[in-house]
Amino acid sequence: MLRLLQIDASARPGRSGTDPHGSHTRRLTARFVERWQQHRQGDAILRRDVGLAPPAPVDADWVRAAFTRPDARTGAMQARLAESDRLTAELLAADLVIFGAPMYNFGMPAPLKAWIDNIVRVGVTFGFDRSRGDTPYWPMLPAGKRAVIMTARGDLGYGPGGVQAHNDLVVPGLAAPLRYIGLNMVEVVAIEGDEFGGDRLAAAIAAAETEVDRLVDSLTAAADAAR
Repeated sequence: MLRLLQIDASARPGRSGTDPHGSHTRRLTARFVERWQQHRQGDAILRRDVGLAPPAPVDADWVRAAFTRPDARTGAMQARLAESDRLTAELLAADLVIFGAPMYNFGMPAPLKAWIDNIVRVGVTFGFDRSRGDTPYWPMLPAGKRAVIMTARGDLGYGPGGVQAHNDLVVPGLAAPLRYIGLNMVEVVAIEGDEFGGDRLAAAIAAAETEVDRLVDSLTAAADAAR
């Protein structure tokens, strides 16, 4: 049995194509998980909606608690890290993480950044040792985990080689901290052109859904072969 963690970060509660003014990224993450379940009904699905229930941002109390040895933490420190403990436990348990990460003003939604800040934890998801010299950090996530980033942006040309690629802070902003903690296998599916609407947007959505289906088929086939 594989464990999937679905993380939605859109501020829009519904799905495009189903709900008025619904989210494109929620549409893609739902399609991914529903198709996955058609292939592998026994796999576990955990849904974490940071868009509608944002994690608390990191603050001075969080930093003080996280950088205190676990055996020296006060009750207040443990309480401050309780949410982070839950989020990191979910990530550590997951084999595949599916992100719904729309572009807001070139970057990821603030609740998703808060999730990242809560799961990049010294001694939990990355290690640190000054005696290692210029490379004191190392990733601590178990090998073999994968991630899929479902993103949507209003303009065109944010993909690799596009005229707006340098302005995409969503995919690099997610992939970099994920690599830092050891999650190196990252796939991306994107919808572009929301602001254009009409046939252009419809074609972009159809292409993204086709890519979601292809990706699910490929990943589930690989999971079946590994049994």
